[in-house]
Amino acid sequence: MSTHVPRRVALVTLGCSRNEVDSEELAGRLAAQGWELVADAADADAVLVNTCGFVDAAKKDSIDALLAADDLRAGDGEPAGAGPRAVVAVGCLAERYGNELAASLPEADAVLGFDAYPSIGEHLDAVLGGATVPAHTPRDRRTLLPITPVERGASANVAVHVPGHARGVAGGSAAGSPGRRRLTAGPVAALKISSGCDRRCAFCAIPSFRGSHVSRPADDVLAEAEWLAGEGARELVLVSENSTSYGKDLGDLRALEKLLPQLAAVPGIVRVRTVYLQPAELRPSLLEVLLTTPGLAPYLDLSFQHASPAVLRRMRRFGGSEHFLDLLDRGRGLLPGLGARSNVIVGFPGETEADVDILAEFLEAAELDAVGVFGYSDEEGTEAVSLPGKIAEEEIERRRVQITDLVEQLTATRAQERIGSRVQVLVEEITDGIAAGCAGHQQPDADGSCLVRLPGPAGAAAGPPAGGPSGTGQPGLPGQPGQPGVEVGDLIEARVVATEGVDLVAEFTAVLDRARPSAGRGEAAPSATGARATVLVGRPRADGT
Repeated sequence: MSTHVPRRVALVTLGCSRNEVDSEELAGRLAAQGWELVADAADADAVLVNTCGFVDAAKKDSIDALLAADDLRAGDGEPAGAGPRAVVAVGCLAERYGNELAASLPEADAVLGFDAYPSIGEHLDAVLGGATVPAHTPRDRRTLLPITPVERGASANVAVHVPGHARGVAGGSAAGSPGRRRLTAGPVAALKISSGCDRRCAFCAIPSFRGSHVSRPADDVLAEAEWLAGEGARELVLVSENSTSYGKDLGDLRALEKLLPQLAAVPGIVRVRTVYLQPAELRPSLLEVLLTTPGLAPYLDLSFQHASPAVLRRMRRFGGSEHFLDLLDRGRGLLPGLGARSNVIVGFPGETEADVDILAEFLEAAELDAVGVFGYSDEEGTEAVSLPGKIAEEEIERRRVQITDLVEQLTATRAQERIGSRVQVLVEEITDGIAAGCAGHQQPDADGSCLVRLPGPAGAAAGPPAGGPSGTGQPGLPGQPGQPGVEVGDLIEARVVATEGVDLVAEFTAVLDRARPSAGRGEAAPSATGARATVLVGRPRADGT
């Protein structure tokens, strides 16, 4: 264990929920290696920026975060505590660009790849001690594990480090901790079930720096789910690059069908949500489990990307409007009223006006609850960079605005169709008699939210919810006679009475499952995670999938 003092570190997280899990692994490792986590980067000795390298906007946000941390740096001769003395880049941007990033951004004292995570504390100590830490040299991580999926398990975390797959880091935050330390205290927690992707979509660079698909053993996933429940999590959001591939490297193509009911049965967990589903791999048995198992969110997160078969073939993807509408129809046959979201790309090389019309017609027929819209941009190292038929940036933006305007209308109409229905809302915040959270068909931080007017004096004084709550929330609002108060973490039922865009406005009807105190629950570790932007409907998630 390293011994440098003072040793305070702030974590800044950008990008997707997978990156949030990786930051919590880093937090667990740093705590185990004797570091104190602080919320304010100005109070830290070292600032660790977990970057995103997905698209140009995300790269810019990451670089801006590194520059902002450098602006806080203590000046020569200033005492300890006057500001950070080291700024270190980790995450996808660092993994993808490594020494190139280090050369172009001298404000970062070190640029570290994923394989540095197990010894992250020692690397920070070295930087604070004035040592020059060699910048990460990027490699195509698809080449680092066996081609055959079933041969990868023994190599993962031995030949290479797979972030978010840590097992039992010594000295973790609590007994039974998987080596992860929660950085937020909310009732929703991401749980990584696999990493990497074996698909070769023409526009996507992610597999080159996240690597081939590697599933976590089911026992590890279940143990972490139980730990998260003990830390106060009530909803688990299962994340990966491609959740439908889970288990293919474990020798069981039905592994996810078996794992999901087990996760839903974890005491304290009231909802399990699976995201990042590939339509081409969504087999009937998995669709049935997803939509008929008690405790699983009534929700499909489907990566369509387009609806024109011609465009999809150029993207090295499968399907089209007919196939996708059939998939949605089968899902709604199993569970009427389910929520469905997707992302689409416009302006891909060779896309015609007729292709855009096909996409628009599909979106009108699909009745999706949330859609993120991307304008295509070249990503170095991808096949699409060299494709003919490139479209001018101005035209790509015109098409993006056209489809964005359409989906905003369609998703608002879809929300209005839920007026009069009853929804189950996991309470994430309470302010001035209004509970805010997500219904089963809404993915947190992606698909809008539900605002519920609570009973009792506070709820009555608030009037109809409008514009959304603000502030940090307050627990324990009084209920009506005989009705218990509502707390953050409660699962409540509410009747939808109005909408604001994709957000639902509802009136409280009942508490379905109360949050229970847990002996394992404690304060979340502080984190400077404010750099992560919330992604709203009509715009892509931070990772665009």
